[in-house]
Amino acid sequence: MRYKVILFDADDTLYDYAKSEAFALSGSFGEINQECTAAIVDSYRRINQQLWNEFEQGNVTQSELRTARFERLLAEHSIECDLDADAFSHTYIKYLGQGSYLIEGAKELCSQLAESGQRMAIITNGIKEVQFNRIHGSALCDAFECIIVSEDAGSQKPHEGIFDYAFDKLNHPDKKEVLIVGDSLTSDIQGGIRYGIDTCWYNPHRKANSTSIQPKYEIHTLEELHDIISF
Repeated sequence: MRYKVILFDADDTLYDYAKSEAFALSGSFGEINQECTAAIVDSYRRINQQLWNEFEQGNVTQSELRTARFERLLAEHSIECDLDADAFSHTYIKYLGQGSYLIEGAKELCSQLAESGQRMAIITNGIKEVQFNRIHGSALCDAFECIIVSEDAGSQKPHEGIFDYAFDKLNHPDKKEVLIVGDSLTSDIQGGIRYGIDTCWYNPHRKANSTSIQPKYEIHTLEELHDIISF
C-alpha cells in the first residue's frame, strides 16, 4: 500500500449524517408531539452548520453548540414545550447515536482494506457519545484501530492538536505514509495540509472548489480510493 495509515472523517465520508440527523429530529419532535416539518429541518441544518463553522474556528465550545442550536431553532419557529433547549439537546443526541447509516460503498471499502491489512482510524469533530454509539452500532464497528474524537483530543480539525493526539495514538507514523480522507475542505483537507500529510477530498456531489484549499486527490465515489492507496 502507498499509505500505511488512512485517517477517515466520519460524517458524510463513511456515515450518512443527513439520514441520522433526520431520524434524530423526527424522534425528538415526536416526543413533544410536534410535527417535524421540512421547514424545521431546513432551519436546523442552517443553524447547526453555522455553529459547527464557529466551532471549527474556536469561537464556541461543543457544549455551547449542543444547546444553542436548539435555543435558536425553537425560538425561530415559536415552539413551546416542556423541554428546555438543554433537555431537548439530550433527547436529540440520544436518537442521533442510534442512527448508524453508512454512505454507499463504505462497508465494502473498509472490509476490503481491513482484509488487506490496511491500518485505519476515524478522526472526527463530532460529539463523542454520538460517534462512538453510531460507529459501534454499524457494520464498521471492528474496522478501525482507534477513533479520534475532538472531545478527547482537546482540539478540533483543522487545528494541529487533534492530529498530534491522533499520531500519538497511532504510535507516531511517518507523515509521508498517512492519508486523510474527508468531505470538508475547511476541516479535513485544510487540517491535513497544515499538518503536512496527504489529503483526499471526498466530493460525491462534485461541488466546485471555490477556496484556496487544494487537496492532493479528489474522489467522487469511495471505491476510487483503491486507485490512490494501491501501488
